[in-house]
Amino acid sequence: MLISIILAVIIDFIIGDPYSFPHPVKLMGRMIAFEEKLARKIARSKKGLKFAGFIIVIINISLGFITPYLLLKLIKEYKVLYIIVNTYLIYTCIAARCLHYEAMKVSKALDIGIEEARIRLSYIVGRETKNLSEQEIIRATVETVAENTSDGVIAPLFYIILFGASGGLAYKFINTMDSMLGYMNDKYIDLGYFPAKVDDIFNYIPSRITGILMCLGSLGRFHIKNGFKIMIRDKKNHKSPNCAYPEGAVAGLLDIQLGGNNYYHGKLVEKPTIGDKVEEIRKIDIKNTIEIMYRSEVLLLIIHIVIQLVS
Repeated sequence: MLISIILAVIIDFIIGDPYSFPHPVKLMGRMIAFEEKLARKIARSKKGLKFAGFIIVIINISLGFITPYLLLKLIKEYKVLYIIVNTYLIYTCIAARCLHYEAMKVSKALDIGIEEARIRLSYIVGRETKNLSEQEIIRATVETVAENTSDGVIAPLFYIILFGASGGLAYKFINTMDSMLGYMNDKYIDLGYFPAKVDDIFNYIPSRITGILMCLGSLGRFHIKNGFKIMIRDKKNHKSPNCAYPEGAVAGLLDIQLGGNNYYHGKLVEKPTIGDKVEEIRKIDIKNTIEIMYRSEVLLLIIHIVIQLVS
């Protein structure tokens, strides 16, 4: 297990997620899209849609956990094959390099022009980007990297460490359901109710661990004391019960202010701010947040290795 996790992290760091590469999350997305269409054909009421969302959650978590579990059990006797398959499955759960790439695309687009940056940003955030200023684009990118350090890196590794590749893939199914169905608008308020709630539950511990790792991993580089201070002080300054922890840690570590109002699907969503505007947010803060992400990932890996060696 340990060797597979280490290899998976290294592979992700080197190659990320090539767009043409077969990936379980792509299959998850197609399955969820099919389930949504089927649910809307069958369910004719709000309660029906909510129940359909519950069934979708049960089916997908079961598939996400049981399928890789049975596959790995089947090939367990073939050690080399087992390590290869296990490493591949774990690798597909980690999105650090992909997040790095997408954030830097926004950063580089700012050098081309604000319209290009708005388009690039729209690929990775849910908010409207067409009227955002340069600082708002940078803030959105920093927030996305901070939030997804938990969702795309630390949380899957957390469940992989606890339950193996099956735990990581079950978590990815949960996270993908939330990203596709968990919107608080008229279309998804019922169907997405359970996917969103389950995602909140499964991210409760990892998000807090992520904030702590971000701060501890920034030793000698960023403002650790302020990272902890803002994370604790502003932990409720977000509609999500979890996102304010990594975002608060980053805001404090970099002495910048995140959060605030945004437009989603044509509607203004008012949000409190996170952090203090000690420094104006700058393009370099995108790179700094990516660095914080990698530091957090490496620190978690080191902690896991040490625990394994002494146990």
